[in-house]
Amino acid sequence: LSGVKVTDAASARRAARAISALGPKYVLVKGGHLQGPICEDLLFDGKSFKVFRSPRVDTKNTHGTGCTLSAAIAANLALGADPREAVKEGVAYVAGAIKHTLPLGGGHGPLNHCWRME
Repeated sequence: LSGVKVTDAASARRAARAISALGPKYVLVKGGHLQGPICEDLLFDGKSFKVFRSPRVDTKNTHGTGCTLSAAIAANLALGADPREAVKEGVAYVAGAIKHTLPLGGGHGPLNHCWRME
């Protein structure tokens, strides 16, 4: 979307600014595809950045993280959370779903969407 290859925190900020210039009030750049022991998701409101950090989990079961994150954020917004809180809760939910994955199949398995019920 931005034309910027995101490889680190600086390029994530450039990408967020480029997407923000297209008109959205908030831009979230996921950091799960980057390297390192901590995943950093970056929220930009057109003026300032907020970084949401979660520990990286060594698992191949990460299929659906983006869809799950966007759905969790949307659900929190529907419940009345402000955008920053909605992203914070969404990131925490996905981090837990990755941490509690179920090793299904032979490839990249799914998250455990029911982890909070266990």
